[in-house]
Amino acid sequence: MRSIGNVIRSFKTHLWSFFKTQSKAEEMKISNSVHAYDNYSFGKYNIVQPWVVSDRVTVPAYIPQPSYSESSIPKEEGPIIPEIKDEYQIECMRQSCKLASHILHQVDTLIKPGVTTDFLDKQVHDMIIGNGAYPSPLNYHGFPKSICTSVNNVACHGIPDSRPLQEGDILNVDITVYLNGYHGDCSAMFQVGEVDSEGKRLITVTELCLNSAIGICKPDQHFCSIGNIIEDIASKHNFNVIPAFVGHGIGTYFHGAPDIFHCANNYSGKMKPGMTFTIEPVLTQGMIQVEILEDGWTVCTADNARTAQIEHTVLITDNGCEVLTL
Repeated sequence: MRSIGNVIRSFKTHLWSFFKTQSKAEEMKISNSVHAYDNYSFGKYNIVQPWVVSDRVTVPAYIPQPSYSESSIPKEEGPIIPEIKDEYQIECMRQSCKLASHILHQVDTLIKPGVTTDFLDKQVHDMIIGNGAYPSPLNYHGFPKSICTSVNNVACHGIPDSRPLQEGDILNVDITVYLNGYHGDCSAMFQVGEVDSEGKRLITVTELCLNSAIGICKPDQHFCSIGNIIEDIASKHNFNVIPAFVGHGIGTYFHGAPDIFHCANNYSGKMKPGMTFTIEPVLTQGMIQVEILEDGWTVCTADNARTAQIEHTVLITDNGCEVLTL
């Protein structure tokens, strides 16, 4: 039987949908459609189904591009052992992460009822290439857009489409840029108009989980401590952590070791100075089961509960950690 680590890396090789999937595969199932019923037991919101996806845009040839930009498959996958970066690599990471964060902060001014996530994608795409970078998700294992936009019951990897944002929606916008040979990755939650109290509470607790996890990061800290503190906080606030999505090492590669589990676990491994990785918990109001839609990317909650996800890239320093995507 293959080890948990090998199973994860096998998933990563075949489909980005499973890049952040842990070994509890029985908790995930493939679905041809999302249930379309109104269930407001978790608050007042609209259940989202995929709309029309526009054609993939291009990136000018003068922009340095990752190996998968044409083929869709990276020439080399990320390392299987966490990389210890030197000062030059760390500075490159700071620059890519700084750009990703800067662009993510511009998104808030674009979000309002009636705006489509496809519009957000095009605006962010232009910002990224305007800064001499490549939008990392574009054509990564065939992903068709430059950002991920996950609205309400879409837990992760939502594809920007023609659906207009509606009053009361909550959405995650996930931005990763490839600048000077290095990826910088972050995401944030946004509110469309007036959001109900339960939606706001979900976002607030997700922020608390992420910040608390970052707060314990330091040399020789166990990676499993991240998931343990996140699940503890989520549970105390009556939310669940969806275990199917994990953080990841990042550098010249989009995804690599270490795998950062956000649920309670006892997996081995310790943080060391020079490591860079993402922390990106997904909290849900309901059950942890999810469905992957027939587009191969969009992951929805099986019970149509809303989710929230927030992400930072962190660097382990000699004395603690540095959040590169603030």
